[in-house]
Amino acid sequence: MKKGWQTKKLVEVATLQRGFDLPTQDRLSGDIPLVTSSGISDTHNKSAVRGPGVATGRSGSIGNVFFIEEDFWPLNTVLYVKDFHGNDPRFVFHLLKEFDLKRFASGSGVPTLNRNFVHDELVSVPSLPEQRRIVGILDEALDGLVTAKANAEKNLQYARALFESHLQSVFTLRGEVWPIKKLGELSDQITDGTHNSPPYVEAGIPMLDSKHVKDGFLIDDTEPEKFISLATDALLAKRCKPRAGDILISSRGSIGKIAIVREGQDFNIMGNMILIRLPAGVSREFTAFYLRSQVSHIESIARGVAQKGLYLNQIRDYELPQPPKTKQAQIGKQLNALSTETQRLESIYLQKLTALDDLKKSLLHQAFSGHL
Repeated sequence: MKKGWQTKKLVEVATLQRGFDLPTQDRLSGDIPLVTSSGISDTHNKSAVRGPGVATGRSGSIGNVFFIEEDFWPLNTVLYVKDFHGNDPRFVFHLLKEFDLKRFASGSGVPTLNRNFVHDELVSVPSLPEQRRIVGILDEALDGLVTAKANAEKNLQYARALFESHLQSVFTLRGEVWPIKKLGELSDQITDGTHNSPPYVEAGIPMLDSKHVKDGFLIDDTEPEKFISLATDALLAKRCKPRAGDILISSRGSIGKIAIVREGQDFNIMGNMILIRLPAGVSREFTAFYLRSQVSHIESIARGVAQKGLYLNQIRDYELPQPPKTKQAQIGKQLNALSTETQRLESIYLQKLTALDDLKKSLLHQAFSGHL
């Protein structure tokens, strides 16, 4: 440990206390923040704790740590720092974020954090001047990371929005009248996966469902949770067996997600996915992109009370514009190129977000191991 640092129990550095009850009907109009396990959620006309202060979720959302500049009222879903024992409140705020309070949550239903579980944990703290030096470095660095992360997230959203905008314009501003046909008239086969749970085995043919459909028309078969035997796969194939070029559409849960089965993929599907098999003359890319452009409408036609879903007859009767085959191929090729570029940009921004999170963790680790 770095010279000048001391190892103490957490309770000797920051004593945690449960917040105070304040039913909704007893809250009065004011400008005092009410702090819940999710942060500041409301206001009241008086405070229960002097600021600046630190609070963290006790029930529900565990692990979030909040710094409150002014006087505040911590509700009973949080633990607040009752006594800083002469330590810098901002240092304690960063310390608790690095401390990872989530690992102390208990309860099979609503997660709960008991202060008695964490008070005896050992932490290392430097002198007050050193605490303030570390806080200055962390605040400046983390503010920069917040800005960088916000910019990366904005760029990620912009890339996605730009593609979706172009996708919509292709089919709504085409300036041409294309004949309309039902998907059932265009397809060789429209069916869905099994609605029964087949016998599963430890290894074999992956059994996938709608959660494996990812953005970019991809079906992710890299981490299957369930497998079936070759014999079961052959039996299910009498109803449905995806093959390269087939279009899959999720029909339950997140409705309307689209995937195109790639060469070399070998799997079968559950009943919450519908398979569309097109003849050679109909562009799979054009059809898939058009269906993707219609996701909002497809979601709106889903039926059901307990759980909404798409049905085979709805997909068979779904109408699609049918430009000449050369036009379909041209549009499919252009949109596919733009989609690929969008995915490349998304990958870059997602990698940057991951790198920023890793850098933040590294900074906090260095700060509280005496290496900053």
